[in-house]
Amino acid sequence: MDQADNCRRAAAEAVADVEPPRLHDRIDAVLDSASMLPGVLTLESAAAVAPETTGGLDPALDHGHDGAVEPSAQTGGPANDPSDDPTEAVLTHAAGVQLIYEGLRLTRSLSHDPPWADSDDAAEDGDLTILAADILVARGFYLLARTDAAGKAVRTVQAFGRDQTRRDAAARDEQDPDAAFGHDDPTDPASIDANLERDVLELAVLAGAAAVDETPSTRLLGIADQLADTVGTSLPAATDCLARFETPPDRSIDDPTTDRATSATDP
Repeated sequence: MDQADNCRRAAAEAVADVEPPRLHDRIDAVLDSASMLPGVLTLESAAAVAPETTGGLDPALDHGHDGAVEPSAQTGGPANDPSDDPTEAVLTHAAGVQLIYEGLRLTRSLSHDPPWADSDDAAEDGDLTILAADILVARGFYLLARTDAAGKAVRTVQAFGRDQTRRDAAARDEQDPDAAFGHDDPTDPASIDANLERDVLELAVLAGAAAVDETPSTRLLGIADQLADTVGTSLPAATDCLARFETPPDRSIDDPTTDRATSATDP
């Protein structure tokens, strides 16, 4: 899927300046094996609300030398202002969503199976992984900073922290006073974990729309909910999951004339 390739390259370029090489290689390995569903959904959402932009749907999409968003060596963010080019803005938003998800996913994995009680080698590997996770989230935030999706990105990370605290409490059979916050079942570990994917897919829709200065309809946000119900905590390849939502160029997956528009900064 060309959209997935573009998302992967954009995300990789956003962390291209990470050092030392061992840490960079770990981050590269994470992105190489990752499902690009969050990033591709961002592209598709941009195309749905503003069909006149390529929104990542053009197989020949080319940004710079390799179709990626080139990072600044000083800040780790895009070297050029993505607002100068609508399609580059969409890719930047897609990379931001993808990086935040990969960082939180790594953090969740370490939280469930901490390696620090094992061998020294395993502990060292865990240290490298948690550092990689921190960098992924930080770079994702950088790419979404000062956009209409920034607030949702912050809320996604905050909700993730609360959910994992609640999951730990449930595992110890403790009553969490915040158990009723945000989601339907605060006690089932699998359900709690899946909140991350649900929040990230909603973030993808909001970020895609924000990249083209639009707001998503309730129907488009509903697609994110449908995907979350389907995928759980294991995101499939974007092609497997989004094929049924892709439409011919003369028809959008969304119909903004029939749905109430929702602000990209809505919780």
